[in-house]
Amino acid sequence: MKNLKDLFEHQLKDLYSAESQLIKALPKMQKKANDEKLKKAIEKHLEETREQKERIKEVCEELGIKPTGEECKAMKGLIEEAEHFLEEDAEKEVRDAGIIAEAQRVEHYEISGYGTAVRYAKELGYDDIAKKLQKTLDEEYKTDENLTKMAESRLNKKAK
Repeated sequence: MKNLKDLFEHQLKDLYSAESQLIKALPKMQKKANDEKLKKAIEKHLEETREQKERIKEVCEELGIKPTGEECKAMKGLIEEAEHFLEEDAEKEVRDAGIIAEAQRVEHYEISGYGTAVRYAKELGYDDIAKKLQKTLDEEYKTDENLTKMAESRLNKKAK
């Protein structure tokens, strides 16, 4: 990598890998969830994640790069950690609270990644690309906020 453009392209590939991995992992979390609202929230985020992956693909096409070729090791680790949790012998209410915790770790990683990508796009003068990436960043913040509300209003209390 020689410049910010190279770093930006690397970040996009990393995010593409992260979204691809998450598309495979979310159905496992949904299957283990007990609470219907949590299941629906995971399902909704799975659909968003598919759209987000497609959005990154479009950005990469605009830049003339392939989105593949990178493995997001951070997302791989977060998913492995979540999968280990899902194997725990936990009461269903505790499992739901734990699923939210695991999902929020993923969301916080994505918020960090997309926040960086938006800044790089702006710095490089890619205003339209920055707007597309900002849309994803906004979705990630909203998902995180919804998970927090779900945990604080009901699921953590049930797990208590």
